Amino acid sequence: MAKIDVLDMTGKVVGETELSDAIFGIEPNESAVHAVVVNYLANQRQGTQSALTRAEVSGGGRKPWRQKGTGHARQGSIRAPQWHHGGVVFAPKPRDYRYNVNKKIRRLALKSVLSDKASEGKIIVIDSLNAEEYKTRVIADCLKAVKAEGKVMLAYAGENDKLFRSARNIEKVNPTAVNLINTYAVLGSDYLVLDKAALEKLEEVFA
Repeated sequence: MAKIDVLDMTGKVVGETELSDAIFGIEPNESAVHAVVVNYLANQRQGTQSALTRAEVSGGGRKPWRQKGTGHARQGSIRAPQWHHGGVVFAPKPRDYRYNVNKKIRRLALKSVLSDKASEGKIIVIDSLNAEEYKTRVIADCLKAVKAEGKVMLAYAGENDKLFRSARNIEKVNPTAVNLINTYAVLGSDYLVLDKAALEKLEEVFA
């Protein structure tokens, strides 16, 4: 098992902990990660896009001119797709883009991105993430002290409304309960910052 320093909110090393190889030490599976990311993005789609076909646009109830003898190309309706204000060919209609991915694949993908972050040294463990009041500066100073730069996922165990509200206004910081983290969010973060309780919860569920 790999060992990692445990910091306090001022950036001081207060101990160390081990990262489970079952979660943070596997060989990343790119195929699983790709499948889960595509699934996540598909499930975020609203599916409300809609356009009218030639059968649904108004007008065009009669043939615009006779078939032969005019010098024009033959036409059957002024609402055919090639006409201005005509219908759309294969018009998109509201639909549900959601589909499911096997649970084992989802777990493998999350472990893969966590292992990748661990191998790059982009996981920071804090002894205890606390916010005694609704104050963004406290969390901003903490992230600066532990040198978490760029896009940061801040994971905590249980419900912590003060921490969530204090961190959500910080640019590029994504505070979330550890049981809600997903492959796409971890993959898009430069650093994963979590407290010991969140780390223990991860190992309890996935190890």
